[in-house]
Amino acid sequence: MDALNISYKNTGSYPVVIEKDYSSLCSYISEMFPQLKRICIVTDTNVSGLYLDSIKSALSDCCEVVTEYIFEAGECSKTLDTVKACYDKLLANDFNRRDLIIGLGGGVTGDVAAFIASSYMRGCRFVNLPTSLLAMADSSVGGKCGVDYDRYKNIVGSIYMPSLVYAATDVLKTLPDREFSSGMAEILKAGLIRDGVFYEWLITNFSEIMDKDAEALKYMLDKAVSIKQYYVTKDPYEEGDRMILNFGHTIGHALEKFFDFKYLHGECVALGMAAAAYISYKRSMLSNEEFYEIRDMFVPFDLPISLEPFEIEGVYSNIGHDKKNTDTGLKFILLKKIGKAVIVNDVSEDEIKEAIKNLIVEWD
Repeated sequence: MDALNISYKNTGSYPVVIEKDYSSLCSYISEMFPQLKRICIVTDTNVSGLYLDSIKSALSDCCEVVTEYIFEAGECSKTLDTVKACYDKLLANDFNRRDLIIGLGGGVTGDVAAFIASSYMRGCRFVNLPTSLLAMADSSVGGKCGVDYDRYKNIVGSIYMPSLVYAATDVLKTLPDREFSSGMAEILKAGLIRDGVFYEWLITNFSEIMDKDAEALKYMLDKAVSIKQYYVTKDPYEEGDRMILNFGHTIGHALEKFFDFKYLHGECVALGMAAAAYISYKRSMLSNEEFYEIRDMFVPFDLPISLEPFEIEGVYSNIGHDKKNTDTGLKFILLKKIGKAVIVNDVSEDEIKEAIKNLIVEWD
């Protein structure tokens, strides 16, 4: 069983395992936690009906008690109220720091479960089982976790490393097509910021990817996670280069909030990447051909590149509360070329608004 290892601050590491199914899960858990007594699986109402029973069965030989906490699916549950309710469940079942919390689900579940693990009794053990492409490729790796607060996305949280990330690609067969496409945004991002050859492979193999070919998915996830591994290992607490992983997210998060999460995270990130590529093009960092290739290649993966008219000022106003802002100004990620991203802090208000405007579909 092979795995990628994510290191952080030279103090430890954890494996990211990409398998076809969950048949090896108990072996990993037992080896890591040989005297484990209790497991709490944190999941949502969508995923619980699909995988909870089989996961509980798979883990039955790993510990004495396997229980679960199920919350209502959706971004609306990514709140401190959800976290508090899980604390109550853990306390009622006598969980302590030596027990294990498992997050079973997509990005929302992974963020919530990891935040619970990071804060319950000042930190207990955590394993992430991502079930969406977005979570497998991005949010499950790197330790970021948290909840939304007062409609500000991910504004309350921490960086807390799991003991294990285990992704089973078979579960992607039950993932809705729109959710799958949303995940592809983060994978395309990985190629754009770090590996132009991988990006071209994605474009060339889009048919196999969208058909969910097992070999294509395994190769794709291995490459995407390896790219994230590079940045997380180099800069685990986002003090420098890891910010490059935020390519497309500054405007993407602003769009998410403006449209009250009507659009999925990956859809907004795709739009944010198109906007960032536009700024890169206007600064002569990208050629005209490179800009249009980047923008138009979202289309085969069923990702948006434009929206019907909306209020530009309303979107821009949401950027001011983005968590990537620092005392020294807004950090913005641009492209020097396909496969090479840079951090800048001198993008003007006019440039950002022009890029947002460029996302509005033009009617003849």
